[in-house]
Formats: sequence, structure tokens, C-alpha cells
Amino acid sequence: MPGEVIDRPNPEATPSHIPDDILSLSVKLEKNTQSNHDLESIQAFRRAASYIAAAMIFLKDNVLLDRDLTFDDIKPRLLGHWGTCPGLILVYAHLNYLIHKHDLNMIYVVGPGHGAPAILASLWLEGSMGKFLPEYSRTRDGLHNLITRFSTPGGPPSHINAETPGAIHEGGELGYALSVSFGAVMDKPDLIVTCVVGDGEAETGPTAAAWHGYKYIDPAESGAVIPIVHVNGFKISERTIYGCMDDKELTALFTGYGYQPRFIEDLEDIDADMATSLEWAVTEIRKIQSAARSGNPIMKPRWPVIILRTPKGWGCPKQVDGEFVEGSFHAHQVPLTKAKSDKQHLRDLQAWLKSYGPEELFKEDGTPVERILDVIPADDAKKMGQLKETYDPYLGIEVPDWMPLAAEKGTEASSMQRCGELMDRAFQANPRTLRIFSPDELVSNKLNAVFNNTGRNFQWDQYSNAQGGRVIEILSEHTCQGFLQGYVLTGRVGLFPSYESFLGIVHTMMVQYAKFGKMAQETSWRRPVGSLNYIETSTWTRQEHNGFSHQNPSFIGAVLDLKPTAARVYLPPDANCFLSTLAHCLRSKNYINLMVGSKQPSPVFLSPQEADAHCRAGASVWEFASTDKGLNPDVVLVGVGAELTFEVVKAAELLRDLAPELRVRVCNVTDLMVLETEGIHPHALTKQDFDALFTPDRAVHFNYHGYATELKGLLFARHGADRITVEGYREEGSTTTPFDMMLLNHVSRYHVMEYALRGGARVNEQVRVRLVPLLAEVKHRIQKTREYIYREGKDPEGTYDLGLVRGAGGGGVLYEG
Repeated sequence: MPGEVIDRPNPEATPSHIPDDILSLSVKLEKNTQSNHDLESIQAFRRAASYIAAAMIFLKDNVLLDRDLTFDDIKPRLLGHWGTCPGLILVYAHLNYLIHKHDLNMIYVVGPGHGAPAILASLWLEGSMGKFLPEYSRTRDGLHNLITRFSTPGGPPSHINAETPGAIHEGGELGYALSVSFGAVMDKPDLIVTCVVGDGEAETGPTAAAWHGYKYIDPAESGAVIPIVHVNGFKISERTIYGCMDDKELTALFTGYGYQPRFIEDLEDIDADMATSLEWAVTEIRKIQSAARSGNPIMKPRWPVIILRTPKGWGCPKQVDGEFVEGSFHAHQVPLTKAKSDKQHLRDLQAWLKSYGPEELFKEDGTPVERILDVIPADDAKKMGQLKETYDPYLGIEVPDWMPLAAEKGTEASSMQRCGELMDRAFQANPRTLRIFSPDELVSNKLNAVFNNTGRNFQWDQYSNAQGGRVIEILSEHTCQGFLQGYVLTGRVGLFPSYESFLGIVHTMMVQYAKFGKMAQETSWRRPVGSLNYIETSTWTRQEHNGFSHQNPSFIGAVLDLKPTAARVYLPPDANCFLSTLAHCLRSKNYINLMVGSKQPSPVFLSPQEADAHCRAGASVWEFASTDKGLNPDVVLVGVGAELTFEVVKAAELLRDLAPELRVRVCNVTDLMVLETEGIHPHALTKQDFDALFTPDRAVHFNYHGYATELKGLLFARHGADRITVEGYREEGSTTTPFDMMLLNHVSRYHVMEYALRGGARVNEQVRVRLVPLLAEVKHRIQKTREYIYREGKDPEGTYDLGLVRGAGGGGVLYEG
């Protein structure tokens, strides 16, 4: 019912106490929050913003209707989305009033991202467009530029992006607005994010999971989100699910989620209703926060949610060419598609624009009249387009020295265990600016040292409620990603560890974020933010508990496809290199950092100092594993990835016995981007540096953790690429032994030996003359090893002996039939 709200439950109430007929408890709130002047100001703001938004879609001249419209005044291409704009403007106007009244810090996150005309128009009225983009100043010329350049080459795009002041969310893909909003308020106790979720977006899986986001918000330490579900009934060409649900159904849904819902749907009294509802929402938030901050937190508090019902395209022509437009999907984009060529469409457009009364809203010089400005916050720093958290937020963190956590060279250590210890220290040094967002995998990924001095921030559990915690675990990769994006874009630093096989779930979210970051760097006014940091572990190389479904290194390729200014992919070969890499990534800014490593104990190849030097270089020759320290090699063997590098080192060890005449150079690449074509990526090796590592003319074999095609793409333009061979993951394997996975995917030490012998035989006559029997011996070892594995159910004894890693040298034949 219009203006009604579910009665606030007893603080100790849980969902089990909700009466069956929840609507029967609704109570009417008084609508007395505004004076007549305030109401007139809000309505004037709405009319002005709606006029500008509609004009942006259509007009290339005559922007204030100084004369009757002609076809020449209409843009040649009509681009934009009108349908959601009136509702977004309604909310913007009232948030201005709320900020002005309560001196709030507020960010406006808009799920219907193609509602850019609404937001740009509102930003122009408050002066934020002119602050950051002087060509759109709050003048007649600035208004002309905004209206005529919208959705034209070089002008503001039709969706919200990093060029939009106040935006912290890329509007090109639906589903993420709510989780981004929750991430933004974490550790920001004075911040409120108002998030509009369109009823089309509400149908997405990411949004469905994100409704649980407040269950990870401790009101003692963090701010709050006011979700507004904008139910206008239609998507681009179909009814929405929420639009077909009545008030009782929606109340049951959101009460079940744990919210208090309040409906706004009385169009005749909508401004009073909206003002009262937002006042109620802020009051409820302050009650919850006050209880938590006074040491008496409410267990399972019911946060407010507003359900706003307005017609699709509210205010546009009701019918066009005999079709209903307002209140239908026809209003989703351009309501008058033939305004450039059809006289009736042009007349309808003029009548529509004149219905807002622009002559009453704008002065002769194009500036808004005073009553519009009265509702806008007087302090520029409080305006939603100019809040510092949205454009200059970075707080930085203190990254502890990782050297004391390093493992001894020649031993074994779990990279993830050591990284957990580093994150534990980092949490202690940065109690309000660093978090981990992860699916339920931290312990299984051996990162559990992070819990030494903190806990999980899960407010719906009686054992962790009101205890804060730097770790958020929720089994929704989408929600983890959204939390991380909101947290990073408002100035903090986050880490997203995940099973390798399932990180790809957030591929498109990561890409949208990268697009936001690219555009942000191209603005003159957005300052850097922390990097988006991913750790992939539980990789395909070690499938103790899982099978084929848990094998998928494709996220590497997703990051490789990003712009070079953003993409960073690291495959540290041991625990010390991983510590160095993690410390670097936590300090970095504006990147998408992907770190791939092993949770299982694996050899420590390098001392802490050697590891740091190796990581700075991105790749180096490993003299200890090479013949004569790598001088004058017949063949170059390169490991990329922890387990794959171990197989290369073991191959070199075995070749010393099998073919001592073969001269082998062993290299490791930890920064994948050094292999990119010179000049393409800032980390790419020059031709001279590339040849210094891999020689200018010898055969080179890469044993690569990911898909071979990814590496081939990086190496394609390198001089002498025909001498390079690559093996990587082949989509082979199930629940089997670790070494069998190497064999199945042709990345075992034996397969590396094959490539080494064939490559070396090109230049080494002694190897060439024995090539056939040498290859036969290697193939025999492969066959006998597989027979042993399938007979005994385990890898042969000695498979993981450290050999050359400990400086033993020679020998090391692991299995003989």
C-alpha cells in the first residue's frame, strides 16, 4: 500500500517470529518531513533534470526550445535509455534533500547503468559536471554541450562509467550494483550508499546473492546501504518478474531476506512519500548503528529496503503510433524513434519537452533558477558527484617485511601457508584498510594463518556477530567480486583468493571493472586506487580431492586479454617468490593482479634475496639447474608455474645421467608479461634481453601452467618463434595422482626431456646420433610409470625428491621398469 511500512520488529526477533499475515502489521507514517518550499524545490529539480535527460537523447540544437523544433534540431542517431530515467531522477532529487538536511556522506550507485541521462542531468544541475569537465559548466554553453554531445562520438556515453562524476560502478552489465555498494561501506562508518536496483537487474544471479550482503556488515565499524528496488515492470521487451509480483509477495520475499520493506507507489503524493521513506530508512540505520556502537548490538537487525513503483518511461508520451509507450517496454530506450523524420513524432517530442516548463526552470543565461539550487547541498564536498571517496579515495596500506617469513632454500614450503602468515601481519598493520573476500576456501587453500589475529565478519552467526573481522567468506564468487570492487574503488585494498577452476565465474565482472579502470586513468581528475588482487590456488596440477570439474586455468587468459596498462599475471615458482609477489601486489595501484600458485608444500628454489631479485626481473636463468651455469646451451628449458618448473628442473637432472653430452639452460618466468612482444606491455623484454635469456637461435621449450595457446600468443611475434615449443594444460585428467596429471597433459619431466633431446639434437651431433634410442628410453619410462601409478594408486617413490634443488646434482632417475 502507498506510504506503508512493515512495523519494525523487536531487536531480538529472528525470521522465525514473523507473523503469517505480515501485511496486517503495516502502519502509516506521517508525511511531514518537508516544507512547501522544500517540496517545490525538489519538484523543480525533478522537472529540470527530466527535461535535460529527455533533451539529451534527441536534441542537437535549440536545447532550451527558444523556437519550435525542426528536423534539423534532432540528432541523426537517437541513442539512450529513457525508461528508467524518471525514477532515477526522483531518487537523486530526494537524496540531495536528505544530504542537505542531515549533512550525510552519500554515494549513489545506479544498477540501471544505461540511465546515464538521468545522472548526468542531475550532476549538471548540482555543478559537478562543470567541476571535473569544464566544457559542461553550469551555463547555457555548458548545457548546450551536455545535451548535444550526449551519445555522440567524443561525448558522454549512454551508460554510467568512470567519466561520470560520483560513479564507482561500471553500468555496462547488470547484476553487480548491490554487492559493490556493500563493499563500499565496509570500514566507512559514516558512509551511506543508496543503491537503485532495477527490476530487470533483480532477475540476475549476482543480485539475488547480493541481497545477503548486509549480513556481512558490522554496523559498529561500517556504514550502511539503502537499497531501492525500482519496479517499473518492464525490461527491454518483456515484463519483469518483480513487476508481476504484488506487494504481499514482495514483502514476503524481502522479509525472508531479513529486510524491512517499505513501498512507494502513490504517484499523486510521491514526493512526500519518498521523503518520508528515506527519512525512515536513515532513522532505522541510525538505530541499528547506535545499538552496535554502544556495545548492545541487535542480533539480526532488519535493515530498510524501499520498493519504488513508477511507470516505465514515466512522463513521456502515453501513446505513439497507436502503441502504448509510457508504462510499457516501448519506453525502455527511445520513445519517439522517428522524431528526425516524422512530423507527428516531432510534435509529440516538443509537447513532451514543453510539459516540463523549461522557461520556468532556466534563466536566460541557461543557469538553473534558485529554487532548484536550494535543494542541492551547499558544501561541494557533500555533493554526490564530488564526494572524495568516489574520485580521490586511496588510503594506502603498510605492507610488512616478508623476509622474516621466508623459507629456507632447499627445503619444502607451502606458498599459501606463508602468504597466510604475511596477510596475518598485514591485517594487524592495517586494521581498517585491508580485507580478504573469498568463497569458503581459505582453510582448504592453507591460508588459515589469516585467522591468527582476526576472524570472519559474518553477522548472522551468533558466534561471530559484532566481532568485526577482516575476512569475508561467502559462496558466491560474484558477491566476493562486487564486495572487492566497492572496497577498492573507495580507497582500500583487498585480496580475492579462490580455487583456480572457479575464478572464471567472475570473468565478465573483472573485465567490466578493467574497463572502468581504463576510463578512470584517461580522466584528468580520478586519482589511483589499489589494485584488484587475485590468488589462484587449488590448481589443476594437484587434484587430491577433486576431478576434472576442478581443472580450469582459463582466468589467466582472461587477464592476458586486458589492456597492458592493467594486466599483470604472476606464476611464482616457490614460496619465497610468492611472498615477494604478494607484497608487491598489495602495494601496487590500478592493476588487475593475478597470482597463481600452489597450496601444497613444494620445493624452495631460491633464497629470499634471490627470490626478490628474480621477481624484480620477472625471469632469469637458474644456474644451479643448468649445465655449466647455463653457458653455451644446446637447448633452453623454461618453467612457468610452480609444479611445471619443478618438472623442468627434474628433467634437467635426469638428462645429466641419460645424455650428459647435452648442454641445458634452465630458465624460470614468474612475470608472464615479460614474454609479451616488445613495446606491447611495459614489462615486456626487449629483443636483446629476450635473447640474453633464451638465446637468439637455440631451441626453447616452455612448460606452462595454463593453456598453451595463451603463451603462443605472447610469443608469436618474437624473432625466431619457429624454434619455440610450448606444452600446457590439455584438458586431461580426473581424480588421479599429481604426477599422472603431468603425464596426461604432456608436461611431465619425461615430456620435457623429449623436447630437450629433439631441440638439442639440432645443434649437438653427439645427441643427434643417439636421438632415437634416447627417445625410446624416455617413452619407456612414461609407460612404466603410468603402469605403476594405475597398479599401486600412487606416484613412484622419489618422484618429489629435491635433487638439484638441494645441490645433489646428477642421478635422480625416479622410476625404472
